[in-house]
Amino acid sequence: MPEALPVATVRTQVTVPLTFPDGYATTARVFTFKGLVDGREHLALGLGDWAGALDRLAADGEPPLVRPHSECLTGDVFGSQRCDCGPQLREAVQRITETGGFLLYLRQEGRGIGLYAKLDAYALQDAGLDTYQANVALGRGEDERDYSAAAQMLATLDVPRIRLLSNNPDKAEQLSRLGVAVAERVPTGIYLSPANADYLAAKAAKAAEAAEAESAGRTPDRPVAP
Repeated sequence: MPEALPVATVRTQVTVPLTFPDGYATTARVFTFKGLVDGREHLALGLGDWAGALDRLAADGEPPLVRPHSECLTGDVFGSQRCDCGPQLREAVQRITETGGFLLYLRQEGRGIGLYAKLDAYALQDAGLDTYQANVALGRGEDERDYSAAAQMLATLDVPRIRLLSNNPDKAEQLSRLGVAVAERVPTGIYLSPANADYLAAKAAKAAEAAEAESAGRTPDRPVAP
């Protein structure tokens, strides 16, 4: 049975023109919310013909493409090559614009541990730990992201069923548990650079572990914060 969540409401909505460093431009309808369970300032960006996508969903048509994207200041804003977050954000905005849907910009930096702790984890990675081991060495969980607020946002926008733009099986599992029907998981691109090769290898290994656990009907081992 899906986990019950409090009802959130739309606080404001405003149209914002977007232009990326490579010149790609689009327009987003940006929604803010009241009543999100974690109290953070998450955003939903309606992209392309998002209203038409909602109409198709209401008529039992194809669900909208949705990407929950966790904030990454270093990658999204400064173009850091230590991760692939910036390129994935750029890809997601264009793909969702082309089909109509939503990008959920979630304020959970560093897989939920925060910006300063993420930079501390970078230092540990420079000493030889992978991205997950570094989080644990700091006394945190491997991945502390929680998608409860994302599920609330989708419910508020009348999006009970989605096509999930993500390589991460854990997003699909969490959203399904929270009452969001994931009709399809659509993979994103792989953006390899010399600086992020080890990071991507660790992510791929963790995703494979999660997929194997999912197919076996069990929850993958995931240390939690003390």
